[in-house]
Amino acid sequence: MDKDHKEALQVAKELTAKFIETRTVSPGNFAEIFPAVFRIVYQSIREAEDGQDSGQKADQ
Repeated sequence: MDKDHKEALQVAKELTAKFIETRTVSPGNFAEIFPAVFRIVYQSIREAEDGQDSGQKADQ
């Protein structure tokens, strides 16, 4: 598992736990919600890194 997957997994876990704490998500539909949260977080991390990479190339 690469660094991005680990980071996304941790953030998605924390977000989903907060959603459960605030009763936005119930523990019963965790299996339905968690993959969607993970996917969005992972895509966001990848897009941010892609933006940084292209920004660094433009500066050089």
